[in-house]
Amino acid sequence: MQKILPDCPVEVTLSLIGNKWKVLILRELLEGTKRFSELKRALFGVTQKMLTQQLRDMEESGLVIRTVYPVVPPKVEYSLSATGESLRPVLDALRVWGEGYRTHHAGGNYEKF
Repeated sequence: MQKILPDCPVEVTLSLIGNKWKVLILRELLEGTKRFSELKRALFGVTQKMLTQQLRDMEESGLVIRTVYPVVPPKVEYSLSATGESLRPVLDALRVWGEGYRTHHAGGNYEKF
């Protein structure tokens, strides 16, 4: 079943990556393929249930590829699809903006930077 997407392009983007965990998962996977345990360690405070839910949602949306290897114990890896990789400039822009905000607003200085 295909999701009905909003008309607004910004709303579409936010519907796909608009929560803390999805953005942080993207950040981690932009560095390369990771196993579930690596993602869990890198995302301080995420529960196993939440990480599983977010990864499934991102896989369903076509942002993440889940690869299962037929070995014992089971080995599962997550990587970005081409669509997920296309979000790199978006995450880079968020990083640059956050760095600027942190630099200019340290100590409560909220003038425009």
